[in-house]
Amino acid sequence: MKIVMIASEARPFCKTGGLADVTYSLSKELASMGEDVSIILPFYDTVRKNPKFSFSKCTDVEIRMSWRHQKLDVYESSSDGVKYYFINSDQYYSRGHLYGDFDDGERFAAFCHAAKALIIKLAMNPDIVHCHDWQTGMIPFMLKEGENKELFTKTKTVLTIHNPAFQGLLPQFCLGDLYNFTDDYFYNGSVRLKDQVSTLKAGIFYADKITTVSPTHRCELLTPEGSMGLSGDLQLREGDFCGFLNGIDYNEFNPGCDKNIAKEYSSNNIITSKKENKKKLFDMMGLKDYKRPLYSIVSRITWQKGFDIMEPTVYELIRRGCNVVLVGSGEYDQEQKWQDIRNRFPNNIGIYIGYNDALAHLVYASSDFFLMPSLFEPCGLGQMIAQRYGTLPIVRRTGGLKDSVINFDSSNELTSNGFGFDNYSSEDLKYTSIYAYDTWFNRKLFRRLCQNAMKTDNTWKKSATLYLGLYKSMR
Repeated sequence: MKIVMIASEARPFCKTGGLADVTYSLSKELASMGEDVSIILPFYDTVRKNPKFSFSKCTDVEIRMSWRHQKLDVYESSSDGVKYYFINSDQYYSRGHLYGDFDDGERFAAFCHAAKALIIKLAMNPDIVHCHDWQTGMIPFMLKEGENKELFTKTKTVLTIHNPAFQGLLPQFCLGDLYNFTDDYFYNGSVRLKDQVSTLKAGIFYADKITTVSPTHRCELLTPEGSMGLSGDLQLREGDFCGFLNGIDYNEFNPGCDKNIAKEYSSNNIITSKKENKKKLFDMMGLKDYKRPLYSIVSRITWQKGFDIMEPTVYELIRRGCNVVLVGSGEYDQEQKWQDIRNRFPNNIGIYIGYNDALAHLVYASSDFFLMPSLFEPCGLGQMIAQRYGTLPIVRRTGGLKDSVINFDSSNELTSNGFGFDNYSSEDLKYTSIYAYDTWFNRKLFRRLCQNAMKTDNTWKKSATLYLGLYKSMR
């Protein structure tokens, strides 16, 4: 089966979040299963200038957006059995970053046009075109209603919604100015959301199948409370809407051969090895008592991740002699709040503002508990990585957190792999964290829960099998 992924980011070339992990890992797993998989990406300058990668020009494509006519070069590379194509434009993709500019709508409209033109020029004839999030949401619409649509009559399209908060909202005139369509599609509602053109809505309306990144998040998106305005449109497509839980790369996250940690380990020697890793981490962070429980956070520092309800829990944990380590960056006021907390408790709080991949691995391998009390979380990867390292996640049961963490309740010692709570509140997070703290002193029980976490199957093979089944169902 020929599968073409179209996305705004994918490892190992460019990443700002989980979208890059999913695009890469799913494609790699499908390729290992014998499928013909290609990924089309923008050729960001941050990718082009990276000395670790090599590229060769393979062709060029011409695109038209209303009065704009451009010829864009296309480069190629490969990784893990997957062919990558990169759309080059200094005007649009040489900015030192991936997103956040006033003309993002135009930048990704050009990318969509170029991706379609490339598929035609290379005669790729894909069975499946799999698009990801708002940046590529217009492609199913363009393949079914745009020029050369007769070339795609046998091609099926899939749209995956990774983050419904970003909906690709554009003024009405952009439908013609950027995509060469008349306003008829705006007035009939097929691309209209909140009285604007929505590239995500277009994908929801036109894709043959729609997916999101966990079964629970699918259910949430079908409700007015959890859909961010998309519930009505998704309810109309409910029969074509699936939720498949993401996985993680078990080669990248492997405590048995991770060179970023001080002591490699398996489920057989998890407790003693965590002590060795904790010693190294504490030396790096300036913390003192490695014999006490360690709670960690590896995350974007933002309201979505629950930072506004964490502070009372942190104070209570410190009062009990625990340690807390944070690795991440994000909202300035939250960063400053955590710096202030560390200044008050330098022996118990360790902070690294920014992202350091090697340090993150060491934190996962050193920690006893992993805090992830998200307000909403379509899937989440941090809790899965924590489980892989035998670190027990403490999560709010929303989205993929609910699907991947089995809450310990004293009656399910053989199956539970973390802790969870439902209400988004400081009190519930604090109560659950203290409950987890109490289990730490029952060393036999704690070891069993850590071993359960390590045995949890969060591989991509399960997810890729579900996606492949979906693809085949459309043929």
